[in-house]
Amino acid sequence: MQILAATDFSTRSNRALRQAGLLAQRGNAQLYIVHVVDDDRPEEFIRSEKREAERLLSEQTNSMPELKNIQPHAKVIVGDPFDGILKVAAEVNADLVVMGSHRKQLLDVIVGTTLERVLRKGSYPVLMVNNEAQRKYETVLAPVDIVEASIRAVEVAAKLSLIGDRPPTLLHAFTPIAKGKLSLNGADQASIASYVANERQQVLNELVGLFSDTLARLPGRPSLRVDEGEAMELISRAVSEMRPDLLVMGTNGRSALVSLLIGSVTEAALRTLNVDILAVPPTTR
Repeated sequence: MQILAATDFSTRSNRALRQAGLLAQRGNAQLYIVHVVDDDRPEEFIRSEKREAERLLSEQTNSMPELKNIQPHAKVIVGDPFDGILKVAAEVNADLVVMGSHRKQLLDVIVGTTLERVLRKGSYPVLMVNNEAQRKYETVLAPVDIVEASIRAVEVAAKLSLIGDRPPTLLHAFTPIAKGKLSLNGADQASIASYVANERQQVLNELVGLFSDTLARLPGRPSLRVDEGEAMELISRAVSEMRPDLLVMGTNGRSALVSLLIGSVTEAALRTLNVDILAVPPTTR
């Protein structure tokens, strides 16, 4: 397995680098580390920053405990941050890109953070590290929908050994469409409850059928929750209740403009939830 960790030498990036090191140790993987010097500045500053970055990378690879005994390959390049990360990912044939959470700025509302742009423009699963490095993700929560992208996300997480010995929890949010109409037409609570229960069972049956092969390959007996409500609200609540180590989500692959106008549950999670998140694009290598 080939892992690429991107760093800007911030505390957030250092956590990601440590997590990448632990993943490389566990999976007997090759670890590549990249720092991108932004080319939008005078040449003399670029040269100076490149030299300093090379020095810092050398110090980190020699002193960070999680990087010892795995001989990471460090590289400093010049360019646009997200484009540079994608270029190196292509060069090393990365199976996973590991990045720290990014400080949100006003411009991010329009064009997205570097991490979001790597996801939108690339075809690589991206692990956003929010918390301190963990040797193994014990509790995994995977919000899923009735689409192939959700299956792919769970399968990629398993392939990358991010799902440990404990079975993950799959969470699906559903909306019983006719519930409001029944209430307006004077239906009693028992009838409404029966309708909602039937709708939930139908959705559950569909999910079991869709995920049957994937579930059979996962450790233990994964639990499948079908809860009524809005997706992001339910995910936030489940994260608060379960306190998972890792959230596994597929992305919708929409363009940056449409994502801005309509929004994305995965992007909302990346921006708001304090948990490590594996985001898997619709098409991976």
